[in-house]
Amino acid sequence: MDNEHRNAHHLSLPQRLAFSVGHVFNDLCAGFWFTYLLIFMKLVNGFESSTAGTLMLVGQVADGIATPFIGIECDRSFDWWFCRYGRRKTWHLVGTLCVLLSFPFIFHLCIYCDNSPQTSQMVYYSAFIIIFQFGWAAVQISHLSLIPDLTPVSSERVELNAWRYACTVFANITVFILMFITLGMDNSSGDAITRRDAVAFEEVAFLILGIGLVFSTIFHIGVRERPAPGSLGASASADSSDGSGSSSSADLVKQQARPMVWSNWFREAQFYKVGLLYMGTRLTINLTMVYIPNYLVESLHLQKKSVAYIPLVIYISGFISSFLMKFINVRLGKRLTYLIGACLTLGACAWIFFGTHNELFKKYGIFGVSVVIGMSSTTILITSLAITNDLIGSNTDSGAFVFGAMSFVDKISNGVSVMVIENLKSSIANQENYYRDVLTFVCGGAISLSLIALALLTKGKIGNLKRNGD
Repeated sequence: MDNEHRNAHHLSLPQRLAFSVGHVFNDLCAGFWFTYLLIFMKLVNGFESSTAGTLMLVGQVADGIATPFIGIECDRSFDWWFCRYGRRKTWHLVGTLCVLLSFPFIFHLCIYCDNSPQTSQMVYYSAFIIIFQFGWAAVQISHLSLIPDLTPVSSERVELNAWRYACTVFANITVFILMFITLGMDNSSGDAITRRDAVAFEEVAFLILGIGLVFSTIFHIGVRERPAPGSLGASASADSSDGSGSSSSADLVKQQARPMVWSNWFREAQFYKVGLLYMGTRLTINLTMVYIPNYLVESLHLQKKSVAYIPLVIYISGFISSFLMKFINVRLGKRLTYLIGACLTLGACAWIFFGTHNELFKKYGIFGVSVVIGMSSTTILITSLAITNDLIGSNTDSGAFVFGAMSFVDKISNGVSVMVIENLKSSIANQENYYRDVLTFVCGGAISLSLIALALLTKGKIGNLKRNGD
């Protein structure tokens, strides 16, 4: 009976492929958002650094607030007509429409108001940013939560996550290639990014919409969501699954287990330690990707095409090194693997600080440091996620809350950091070296927080909790 149950839910190759591309639209937009928002707002729109930083904060706060709300609503079952389409797919569709209708306006000069005061334009852009971030969160959460709904087979769930990550790599590489081609074809503003490059950003934004819409359509056509318990059609399928009406042994075990209640996580010291490690990791990676383009054009004075090909080098090197992560984690353990990645990050920060004014660094060294950044970012990100999974352990019933809490702190801290960094810029005398110092000391400080958390986690087994629903 178990084999029949597994075969009944076995996913075909087209279904796996259709699911895997369901987050490509989000990944395309995220790559463009984090890497180029500040560049567009400051160098193309002519906004002050503080205004650009505030817009980034608005987006991160909107995403952080929307995440728990959508997570709760996405889990609820309703007997409404659209729930026959699937509660996860319904939220995915709503999110896709929000992104589709808002994203192009973010990377477009203010329509009929480009000569208005910055405060007025900030309200204009904030409205579209909030809609975009709400839609982005809806797509992300619904897509992730769909995995256990599609298949009960553990190996298939792992495979779906792996394919999903491969599509993320494809999406980010696509963004950087599009920017490289678009900026390379437009020589009207010379080597510096100016207001005349607005067309290039607008074109890439619309290309992202077109590509993303194609893959989202494939997802909605190719993926069929099973009815949620308690919704229309769910009871009928449940009745036909077991005519005896008795519970399976797996159900009895689940009923007897006492899952970790979400509120009990706040009583666990490891929850805060892992949270600090995860926050430091995401701060390091996100701030690096946000400020690498600013560093290239304002500190190194490289050609504008560098804001496309340097992030591309970072991402490709990170992708290649990701294939070694499973082997390294098994052989060295997660703590030592993370320590190696953190040391590589600190090495990259030092290399940037001492190499910035060296001509050889500008020509060749920047590629070397980009490779190190890609390797270290992949190492600390994958290992931090593995440590978070170890923390959750068998408490999967509240696992979504753990990831949601980590994500909330991550998004808020990133938004606040960017706003503070941009507001401080005007008070710094040495403007040329400002973003060099941000990449050196702020990113170095963020990874140092993670190292402190790692040191606090050296005692005891991660996931060995005091409370498990008691």
